[in-house]
Amino acid sequence: MTIRLYLLFSFFVLLAQWSPALSDLVISKLDRKIDLTSQVVRVTANLKIENTGNDPISEVLLPFGDHQAKDLAFLVATTSEGKGKTKTSSSSLPIKVVNPEGMPPSLTWYSVSLPKELAKGKSLNLEVRTAFTHALQPFPEKITQADIQLLVFQESAYYISPYAVNVQSLSVKLPEPKVESFTKLENTKFSGSEIKYGPYENLPPFSFSHIAVHFVSNKPFAVAQELVREIEVSHWGNVQITEHYNLVNAGARSSGEFSRLEYQARPHLRGASSFGHLVAKLPPRAHSIYYRDEIGNISTSNLWGDSSKTLLQIEPRYPMFGGWKTSFTIGYGLPLKDYLFRAEGKRFLNISFGCPIEEVVVENLVVKVVLPEGSKDISVSVPFPVKESRETKFSHLDMIGRPVVVLEKTNAVHEHNQYFQVYYRFSNLSLLREPMMLISGFFFLFVACIIYMHADLTISKSSPSYLAKLQWDEVQTALQQIQSIMNRCLGIHDKLEASLRELSRTGDVQACKAARKSADNMLKELSKDLKPSLSFLQSSSLSASLYSKVEDLVAKEKELQEKLIVKHTTVTDSYEKKSGGRDIENRIAPIQQRITALRQEVDDLLEIIDEI
Repeated sequence: MTIRLYLLFSFFVLLAQWSPALSDLVISKLDRKIDLTSQVVRVTANLKIENTGNDPISEVLLPFGDHQAKDLAFLVATTSEGKGKTKTSSSSLPIKVVNPEGMPPSLTWYSVSLPKELAKGKSLNLEVRTAFTHALQPFPEKITQADIQLLVFQESAYYISPYAVNVQSLSVKLPEPKVESFTKLENTKFSGSEIKYGPYENLPPFSFSHIAVHFVSNKPFAVAQELVREIEVSHWGNVQITEHYNLVNAGARSSGEFSRLEYQARPHLRGASSFGHLVAKLPPRAHSIYYRDEIGNISTSNLWGDSSKTLLQIEPRYPMFGGWKTSFTIGYGLPLKDYLFRAEGKRFLNISFGCPIEEVVVENLVVKVVLPEGSKDISVSVPFPVKESRETKFSHLDMIGRPVVVLEKTNAVHEHNQYFQVYYRFSNLSLLREPMMLISGFFFLFVACIIYMHADLTISKSSPSYLAKLQWDEVQTALQQIQSIMNRCLGIHDKLEASLRELSRTGDVQACKAARKSADNMLKELSKDLKPSLSFLQSSSLSASLYSKVEDLVAKEKELQEKLIVKHTTVTDSYEKKSGGRDIENRIAPIQQRITALRQEVDDLLEIIDEI
């Protein structure tokens, strides 16, 4: 506590020696609200910014003292218009850490990029919301079971800014109207559970005035030193979530003896600073919920919910006083269709990131997303910075292991409980891998026994098994030849499309027609090369189940050729008639739509044949 006060005092002394403004920006009005009703200090600052200079401004700088920056858990800035119920806000503005030259070394700077440059004489309303953890200090640091918890909060009554402020005010909201002491300045008012400072006018850059509030707060100081969330995706219809908590009460440390009898008789007097339960807000269709620790299942929990949420009230095995720790696990399942979607040929998981218990601050949050075996081309989209890594997890019947996306976030608060996405590709055939492994395992076990007991295992080139193998090798060779020819055809299709793009760039119709003629000749040659392989597959008994796929592939590619020729003819004729670009696009739009669909179908069939 003494060290923190010394650092804060040193910071203010340094700012007192610093007065130059950073730019021609002026904050004409600033309203700041600080919420101390929980262990997380949430600050909302509404700034009306004006450009009094000649040059347009594209960014606004936000400074934080180093003692604040290390506790900064969440920062977001938006522009706003209107007031009250008509107030509208933009999406979050880009924010990055910067190091402007000539500024105080004890400040951490963030740059907010404006949606558009602020011209001379123009103004903008900017809303900055921040959340700080560990900003409230218990004082005294140790209390007995019968004592209430007192906290100290320290801040500047003036907004620390590199810009001059014309008018500003500050309000501090407390959890209850009980205050031991608070700093009284000019224009200070205490009413109910709120302390108001200001308004203060014509303040130069880097103005400050130290204030401290010593108040009563028995709100839970639940801190998860580590929370590991494992989200396991199963394409058989379930998303299993397991959360491992290492929890501590980070409030004033409990000293002296603990009396269970006094606590049960008068919990509001003999345990006011402790908490006996927490509430986890789970998704609405959560099922198979459990709550346990190393000993086993914990029965002191309650569950209720409706169509919009599921609430799980958990009670540790003992009341949590200051400094006491506990570990437990929460698990539940979610229906896959509510969280797994498809987009642009990929599947993506859309699920919340943070801790479902609103009152808990997480010092180290680890989110592990376990994807099905065979997932590939994995990417992640998270709305805030995280540390990302990869792991592999082996489970029952796994051969190469399941890919695991590991996301780590320090100093996580309720504001981080936002949705994030994990994108990946997964073949439907991979779904059958594990069932087929079981079926095949038993099947081949019995077949092996039968073969061992009855079959002649001597090697002979005239044996049916050897001949069948040769025939299958020939089938595979024919399939590879067909795939190669189809890929060459698709390459010619791409050249035709490229000739049209070159036509739109140069207007050379003759060169485009020459490309078309060359493509026609090559496609005819490939069609001749394809016939022997098709005839072989049609006559082979081993390829009876494959021939329909190959036949469908050839038909789709043929139709794709025809559509491309129609498109090519339409475009070249239009250029010869000197038609407008929009008219050409309208004429080929339905053709292009069919070409795109056919190309996708051909690619899918090629992928299926490749897997076979």
